[in-house]
Amino acid sequence: MSEHAQEPKLSVGRNMKIGLFHLASGMSDVIITGVWNRIMITDLGYAATPVSLLTSLRYFLAPLGIWAGRISDQRPIGGYRRMFWIWLGRAMMVASTIALGLTTAALTAGGGAVGMAGKDALHWIAIALSLLLFSLGTAISGSTFLALIYDRAPENQRGRAVGIVWTFLLIGFAVGGFTFGRLLPAHEQGENMLFTPEQLQGLFLGGAIAMGVLWFVSLIGEEKRTQSGQILSKKAQQEYTTSARADLKLVFSLRPMRYFFWYLGLSMFFAFSQDLILEPFGGDVFNMDASITTRFTSYWASMAILGTIVFLILSRRFKSLTNSVMSYLGVGFLVIGFALFTIAAFAIMRPLVTWGLIFLGLGLGIWNVGTTGLMMDMSPAGRAGTFLGFWSLVVTLARGGGVSSAGILRDLGISLTGSMPVAYGICFLLGTIGLGVALYMLWQANIKAYKAEQSRLDTATILAGAMD
Repeated sequence: MSEHAQEPKLSVGRNMKIGLFHLASGMSDVIITGVWNRIMITDLGYAATPVSLLTSLRYFLAPLGIWAGRISDQRPIGGYRRMFWIWLGRAMMVASTIALGLTTAALTAGGGAVGMAGKDALHWIAIALSLLLFSLGTAISGSTFLALIYDRAPENQRGRAVGIVWTFLLIGFAVGGFTFGRLLPAHEQGENMLFTPEQLQGLFLGGAIAMGVLWFVSLIGEEKRTQSGQILSKKAQQEYTTSARADLKLVFSLRPMRYFFWYLGLSMFFAFSQDLILEPFGGDVFNMDASITTRFTSYWASMAILGTIVFLILSRRFKSLTNSVMSYLGVGFLVIGFALFTIAAFAIMRPLVTWGLIFLGLGLGIWNVGTTGLMMDMSPAGRAGTFLGFWSLVVTLARGGGVSSAGILRDLGISLTGSMPVAYGICFLLGTIGLGVALYMLWQANIKAYKAEQSRLDTATILAGAMD
């Protein structure tokens, strides 16, 4: 990808140091979709629709990451190709987290949706700007961080490098869920459980500082200064300037790729449709305190870490445990988890929530290992960079759609039925059905047959046929 000097080896210790970046990224995700959304929807009484749309902004702005990555490939800034964009993006995220905490604390002091009617407009403008800044920072720094890993690790170590970083992201979910849950003790206020504005400010300020420190420590010394005038190699430039339209045409011209596209989009959409509503579900249906629901992420992330590690080890020992098999297993566990949430909602059975979290976590861990591998399998030789970028964009946009749609559906369900349990049950039931459809799409994609065909055909021939 670049011609600048690479480290001859990325040690496990340095790899873990870089992984701290995603430890903080996981914490930042929890503070937005595990803490802030719960406070706004359940404790302050706002509708889930605007909350879901604002929290999903970072997914819909993901194409900006392609723009930032393109510039970082071609033009160093201050002698560094990746660091400028990473530092800029993460600084924006720290500042926006602090601003979001201060604004939400002001809403808490005013009594939420009931007590702040006259001042809501200004507060919502501040919240929207904060989350826009957070989303922009996420977009421009996420893709350039992946490019830094690519630059930093030799080819034979990139799999291990990404695996360790992904594990740290899951650890960040678990640590963030546990830590923020502990930092939000509740106090009685009539019949409601609310936080004080001071507690809320302390949580967001402390979280922003902790994330900033982790991001700084993880990145310091990890990129060498680029020599003046250094640009991409000819081969990299040719791959980078290929037509996106031609690539899209190839995706939809081949039956396995069409079905894989739908599998990838549907599985991501419905797997993360629980992201925004899971914590409010515990509060609205079972009256769980925020210090408990905030730990939901910690529970399922711990199981995801377990599932990821176990199946990475097993896949090395048993060749029959292919990426396709792990994808089937992962989505199957997700279907069970969503079905348990559905029954828990309709029947108001709290113990099933715990079992649902266990299956959700195991499913996400196994599904991620298998589906990430399938994304590579479904990237034709000589075009891996282009296709992995496209698949990643599909994943990001689908996740954003799932997060925002669930919030809208939850509000619609409440307005139509007048029942919290029924509204949440509908959301989880549709998620169960959608994941079942994703399994069907994976079966139709027939990855094994596609890979066998790819071994016999030259990629250039396929591309030529796609562009006829």
